[in-house]
Amino acid sequence: MNKYEELMERKKEIMLKSVGIDYDKYEVGKLSFDYEKMMRDTGYALDQVIDIQREAGVGNTPLLELKNITKLARKVSKSGKAARILIKDESCNPSGSFKDRRASVSVYDAKMKGYKGVASATSGNYGAAVASQAAMRGLDCIIVQECYDSKKVGQPEILEKDRKCECYGAEVLRLTVGPELFYSFLKILDDTGFYNASLYSTYGVSGVESLGYEISMQCRERFGKDPEAVVITHAGGGNLTGTARGLIKAGASFTKVIGASVDLTGLHMASDIDFNRKSFTTGHTGFGIPFMTNPDRSDVPRSAARPLRYIDRYVTVPQGEVFYMTELLAQIEGLERGPAGNTSLTAAFVLAQEMEDEDIIVVQETEYTGAGKHVFPQLSFAKKNGIDIVIGNPKEEIPGKNIILPSHPSKVFVKDMDLYAYRKSYISNALKTLKDNFIEHVDVKFLMNETKLSEEEVLNILRVCGIEIE
Repeated sequence: MNKYEELMERKKEIMLKSVGIDYDKYEVGKLSFDYEKMMRDTGYALDQVIDIQREAGVGNTPLLELKNITKLARKVSKSGKAARILIKDESCNPSGSFKDRRASVSVYDAKMKGYKGVASATSGNYGAAVASQAAMRGLDCIIVQECYDSKKVGQPEILEKDRKCECYGAEVLRLTVGPELFYSFLKILDDTGFYNASLYSTYGVSGVESLGYEISMQCRERFGKDPEAVVITHAGGGNLTGTARGLIKAGASFTKVIGASVDLTGLHMASDIDFNRKSFTTGHTGFGIPFMTNPDRSDVPRSAARPLRYIDRYVTVPQGEVFYMTELLAQIEGLERGPAGNTSLTAAFVLAQEMEDEDIIVVQETEYTGAGKHVFPQLSFAKKNGIDIVIGNPKEEIPGKNIILPSHPSKVFVKDMDLYAYRKSYISNALKTLKDNFIEHVDVKFLMNETKLSEEEVLNILRVCGIEIE
């Protein structure tokens, strides 16, 4: 057995040691697990999470009304109506994004359990958040990033986040794109004994619940009601899961949870060729769809991010529209923010036009901006990689070929994705873990909860797949 095989053989042992969670105790039935018990076992109730976050300067961020963008949405709306668009300004968190909420609970837990340091595998804002929180708590920090293609060319946004991680004192391990990420991360956990501050742990996702809770409380205080809809940029699923759970805990049962991703159809995230032909490093379909239909592909045995449990609608937007909306936010609202949150802002601009003037739609996050996150370096980098930058109709955009900036705000659109197809795909992936063609009644209930499908719908899918109930 070579070193790679030996380490991978021990991954369950390493994960248990680095997170302190025995995932086996939640397993039930043939393919299911007790998700709510796993979430409860974090040991931190929502009020405790909020206290932990306040101590670290995280949360309680402002909810801003985008009056000029709302006015523009009404001007281009076919009905002349559009909901009031509000934005939760998460750039006010210590490292500049909502990811501080995820990192705060994990790093606090690491400190309480006596770990000397924390580690995380991420090329996104989460690395900076973990590094920031580790600095506050006096812990060492290692961030593992996929930064480059095989020619050692790095995407501007990733390099910007790399810089930020190092500013907070973290050690950054830079990798080229490929399958070695998980192995390298596992080896670091094994060698250092550090805490695995995973994006997908119960601690990380429970930290986002405060965000959904705050949105509801702030809307009630200002407008006397919950928002009709909250739009959430969707990638790995933790953002949507945590926010939705927070809304539920606030009692906002009628608020629609809408996921939004950048459309990168045709670009493979693990492809060396495609790696630098995309202008978005997160919040895109390359993460959003795989993690929706197979959430346990993450770096923990059972991911706490289960978006299909909560999502009511899923839309995608082209890259050019997000760049356009980023500039629009800056130039007519005076808010210069990074691209991730502006993915959901782009969707909200269109979705608001389907609603009434008195309705409220909330864009759930903003993020900081910086040298690599700006529109101009992103578009310049795209040009260097042979991407055509044009002004025109964004419906003609082809990921990896061109980026089309809308010629008029009326051309901004969203594409509705087939959630039922993703729910069926999730069930199909779950069935692949079976050793035979039988499941138990507890598994049927689990699949209903996981997919938000009725018992009849789940049973019909199982019949087509040739699965019997014991």
